Amino acid sequence: MPSFLARLLRTRLVIPAAAKRSAGIHRKVPRSTMDPGSARLRRLSGMTAGLMASVALLLSSWISAHAQTLDKFTVAGWSQPISEITNLLAEPDKGFFKAKGIALDYVPGTGGGAAIQNMLSGQADIAFTDPASLYIALDKGEKLVAIYNIYPQNVFNVVAPKASGIRSAADLKGKRIGVYSLASGTYQNLLVLLHQVGLGEKDVSIQVAGLLNFAPLMQGQLDATAATDTGLLVARAKGLSDVNVIEVRDQLNLPSDLFVVTQATYEAKKPLLARFLAAYRDSAAWMIARPEEAARIAVTRAINGRDEAVNLDIIKLRNASSVSSTTEREGLGRFDLEALQKGADTFRSLGLIAKPLDMNTVVKSDLIPPKDGTP
Repeated sequence: MPSFLARLLRTRLVIPAAAKRSAGIHRKVPRSTMDPGSARLRRLSGMTAGLMASVALLLSSWISAHAQTLDKFTVAGWSQPISEITNLLAEPDKGFFKAKGIALDYVPGTGGGAAIQNMLSGQADIAFTDPASLYIALDKGEKLVAIYNIYPQNVFNVVAPKASGIRSAADLKGKRIGVYSLASGTYQNLLVLLHQVGLGEKDVSIQVAGLLNFAPLMQGQLDATAATDTGLLVARAKGLSDVNVIEVRDQLNLPSDLFVVTQATYEAKKPLLARFLAAYRDSAAWMIARPEEAARIAVTRAINGRDEAVNLDIIKLRNASSVSSTTEREGLGRFDLEALQKGADTFRSLGLIAKPLDMNTVVKSDLIPPKDGTP
């Protein structure tokens, strides 16, 4: 911009006659009524006003011609806009994606499987989903690519009142167990947990309770419920107490969530995907560094964000799940390929998928921003 203005001001400006007349440059004033010095001053003022008007018009045209055009990019989420994804919800306040030339949109879902389906149906460019849903989609023949490791830590669990006598996965036999939905990571991780102790879906009664819904458990309608670390925290804030928590990571520490795209999108939109991942990394780094600010923003942006103190606790949990020894060494978003391959092999051995999966062909890390680019 400075060089543009410099060239403009060095150029001999030709002011149209009409502009000169409107500025008073050619207006004749009787010599008998005007002092020569005053006349020159008025002529100079008129020329200056005309020049400034012309500069303003040209500058306005230049800005309009060079205004940033944003690329629309839609994320298919596994959830409603809840506080644990405040780094996405804070876009109107922080502008991480706009800074990368992206107009961000979000399509809510009812689980990781729903996120993938929403993406495949054309409603979104990328799916915010879990490994279990990815394995199942790949097993069905979908051509998908995992491009970013959102939460390297497994945050799924099964929660049961102590009075139920449920202390381990084996105790779940014959019990009524709630899940967020049959397309959610809670359902898939519950199956993993059951299979680890020789049980299957037929050995329990699985019931859809709804997202973050602990009410059926607290009212005695369920014996246990599959959930996440943040779901449990919210339930405790609402009065849930005296429970046993069975952590799925003790059986299989799979990442909780990944960004997944179709093979076609990966091949056709690499520059856009790279900008999106850089913006997401920046937003995640911000939430890790500024959890209090994120908690305040969640009050107005998240559907469950009324309580700022609860927001802060949820955000701290999610921040903790965003890092691992791999991300500390290589940067946010990096994969532990061994864990993902072990997960795929485990799903097949348990009969949850039929085909062997080579995760080395599914996981692509070339679009993840480098660690030294972290804000």
